[in-house]
Amino acid sequence: MIILGIDTSAKTSTMAVCSQDKVIVSGAVHTQLTHSQTLLPMVKSMLNSASISLDEIDAFAVSIGPGSFTGLRIGISAIKGFAYALDRPCIGVSSLEALAYNLRGLKGKICAVMDARRNQVYNAVFEFDGDNLIRLCDDRVIMIDELGAELGGFPPNEEIHIVGDGADLVMAQLTQKNLAIAPPHLKFQLGASVCAAAFKGEKISAQELSPSYLRIPQAQRELQAKNLEK
Repeated sequence: MIILGIDTSAKTSTMAVCSQDKVIVSGAVHTQLTHSQTLLPMVKSMLNSASISLDEIDAFAVSIGPGSFTGLRIGISAIKGFAYALDRPCIGVSSLEALAYNLRGLKGKICAVMDARRNQVYNAVFEFDGDNLIRLCDDRVIMIDELGAELGGFPPNEEIHIVGDGADLVMAQLTQKNLAIAPPHLKFQLGASVCAAAFKGEKISAQELSPSYLRIPQAQRELQAKNLEK
């Protein structure tokens, strides 16, 4: 099976085409440009460079959240469009789970973190048992100091790998000596990791594909706060 996977959940816009045993082509853009400017041109360029047509794709995968509300909508809409046009299945992948796949093969805990603003991160903790990724908690929004208290409960001699665009925030505030930040080429979203997670995910229709925000958008939260003040 050949999967095309994309991730637009954070600032990085990334895609890959993978078979079960290899990454066929991949690309990423981490600039100030929007996903609407970078995603589709990148997909077209990468497919052309590998001489792959969309007809050869068996399934389309995408990070469905948590992450940027606008970014998630752009990525999910693109995948829905491909799947509808070609009558192919979709696979929705947790953005945090995909980040954990960046660090396949490492021993210790993997703490995926994405900046959620206001001293909070989107977070989940994982570890690998051989080739299998084991989830240790659900995707969640958590204060950084609360996360630090939880991570302090792990054995001090067990390394905890921090990955995601919230990694620098976490490393700046937490003091545990067993924390290790992912290297730059593995710190941010990777299309190939979306594909890796998708191979173990559930195929659904384009109609069933939907985002997982974890919390309501900022504008809606502000409106609710105003209503409570009345």
